[in-house]
Amino acid sequence: MEIKLPPQNLDAEKSVLGAILLDSEAIYKIAEIVTSEDFYDKTNGLIYKSCIELFSNQKAVDVLTLSSVLKKKKKLADVGGVKFLSDLVSSVPTSAHVEEYARLVKETSLRRKIISLSSNLEKMSYEEDKELSELLDQAEKALVQISETSSKSDFVHISTLLEDAYERAEELNKNPGAVRGVATGFSYLDNLLGGLQKSDLIILAARPSVGKTAFSLDIARHAAVVDKKTVAVFSLEMSSAQLMDRLLSMQVGVGLWDLRTGRIKDEFFPKISDAMGMLSETNLYIDDTPGISIMELRSKARKLKLEKGLDMVVVDYLQLIVGNNREGRVQEVSEISRYLKGIARELNVPVLALSQLSRAIEQRSDGNPMLSDLRDSGSIEQDADIVLFLSRVGGDGENSDNRTLSVAKHRNGPTGAVELFFVKEMARFKEIDRYHQQ
Repeated sequence: MEIKLPPQNLDAEKSVLGAILLDSEAIYKIAEIVTSEDFYDKTNGLIYKSCIELFSNQKAVDVLTLSSVLKKKKKLADVGGVKFLSDLVSSVPTSAHVEEYARLVKETSLRRKIISLSSNLEKMSYEEDKELSELLDQAEKALVQISETSSKSDFVHISTLLEDAYERAEELNKNPGAVRGVATGFSYLDNLLGGLQKSDLIILAARPSVGKTAFSLDIARHAAVVDKKTVAVFSLEMSSAQLMDRLLSMQVGVGLWDLRTGRIKDEFFPKISDAMGMLSETNLYIDDTPGISIMELRSKARKLKLEKGLDMVVVDYLQLIVGNNREGRVQEVSEISRYLKGIARELNVPVLALSQLSRAIEQRSDGNPMLSDLRDSGSIEQDADIVLFLSRVGGDGENSDNRTLSVAKHRNGPTGAVELFFVKEMARFKEIDRYHQQ
């Protein structure tokens, strides 16, 4: 049986080291590409690490200084002595191609990591006491870590950014007042935000039973039905059947309870049929996995983006997502919030994430939410580009149908408030002709 060696490229490793010893400035070009752990030969990894140490301490990096450092570490003989270091220099005619050498080293390193991951997963799969969900979560987490190390973004020259900015400004100038992002369907809110922007994390927070699910679903429905956007809804609280009932109720204009209990007048059935046809033609996707992990959510969103395209993600709601951090609830929610922002950036879509508010709001006479009321973690406020608060007007009791939607944080624009009316029968919202900008 032939024994296969792990992927490696020793020539590339030596070429990287030789290029550095020829020209220490080469480190600037490759420091973001490879680390000492990426070298298959541990001796080469030790030499690279020592070169980085010298460079970090603003010392010359050459055969003399490197041999001195290795001698102090009592490792000079282990690496092959001064002769081996000198041979490294003579083996590379120029440092011009050091980045290409480094990428070859990185590629084989990533391949070894994938092989190691596969081997570990195979062993764990035989452990009967290991939960399948835990096994899948560990596999996904490890793959994400590997992929993140292989896809780091680089500088973009300002001229490129200016061209993009000019094109956006020119397009908006042709259509003054046009919504630049994903329209919400609420004109006053769109005036404040310009729609939901790509790569933004938008937090919609409220106390229970105020209507945050209904409001987010109204936005998702408008985006998918009216603007033909591809929308992913992750519903951790309600089943897909419950959401479907709400969507039909909104689209038809029939009472939600009447729809669920079958108390529908005959005249509404043609409308229901039309609404079903219209909704079936949209690119609205619902995932109702309860207790979904943040890694699984990210993976599903990425897959949908690749297969169908994606314009917007809705998450209902943030505190029900399972994170990887088991140190405490605050740390777990902080990690989830950070990941959601990362998903928005990576997929270049707005992520609308619902969040619970703490009970502190109920202790205030006016009932107005504050950013400090965001439940379980202060990092939600930090990670969010926009924070929306949905509350009963003036803190009125549960019988009040008037709502205030406050834009409490807007990283790139104005804050303000929009007055809404909650149509309970159809679990949808309508704008009241009042709009306040701060």
